[in-house]
Amino acid sequence: MKVALNGINLNYNEAGEGDHALVFLHFWGGSSLEWTEVIQGLSSEYRCIALDARGSGASDAPSFGYRISDLADDVQGVIAALDLKSYVVVGHSMGGKTAQVLAARRPEGLKGIALVASSPASPMQIDDTQREQMKGAYSNADSVNWVLSNVLTSSPISEASRKQLIDDALRVSASARDGWVDIGTREDYSKEIGNVNVPVVVIAGDDDHVDPPEVVRGHILPAFTAPETHFLAKKGHLLPLEAPQELVQILKTFAKRAFA
Repeated sequence: MKVALNGINLNYNEAGEGDHALVFLHFWGGSSLEWTEVIQGLSSEYRCIALDARGSGASDAPSFGYRISDLADDVQGVIAALDLKSYVVVGHSMGGKTAQVLAARRPEGLKGIALVASSPASPMQIDDTQREQMKGAYSNADSVNWVLSNVLTSSPISEASRKQLIDDALRVSASARDGWVDIGTREDYSKEIGNVNVPVVVIAGDDDHVDPPEVVRGHILPAFTAPETHFLAKKGHLLPLEAPQELVQILKTFAKRAFA
């Protein structure tokens, strides 16, 4: 399904119904489809909406608008277009940074945020060489497959999931690719995050090579007051695909508390 806002068409997938919604944001290089199995486990209780960020999935790919604040504007626009009155935003990696920026605005109806293998609100500690490597990570199917096996995952994923991830990565526009690497990863929203006034759950893999536990403990957890925290054993960066059932159980418990 598509919604027109901010000069582009954004795609989203939806399942379930009810007064309370879960809004899912994906990682850089992915799409809304990474949440399929998680949503299957939650849609009997909540309305679930998964967005394709601009330049990814089936959303339009403009040449502009790849600051994290732009991505947060898109999410806020979809929430308004769908008239969501009570919702939790679940953000993975890049989507987690977007969720934090959105929550710092204290939008009406937001009940909590779930940060899944999230990027911190502060800049990523990577050098120019690593940035160039990131830009080439999704250049062809072989390179995507290598990154999946050696960087993004630390436990098995299905072949169907691997194929979908490769397809998603190859669809990412050059503007979205460079927008995250050159802009999003450098932006610092640390000061704004102090405005977050809703419950927060942080879920991380203890073998994540992208945003490892030391980043979570040093740059994410200190930004919030008593966040609920989970480190999943022997899991990497792609928790929605490496540990979907664990995520379902954690999110069910968190959502019940957030919507109470």
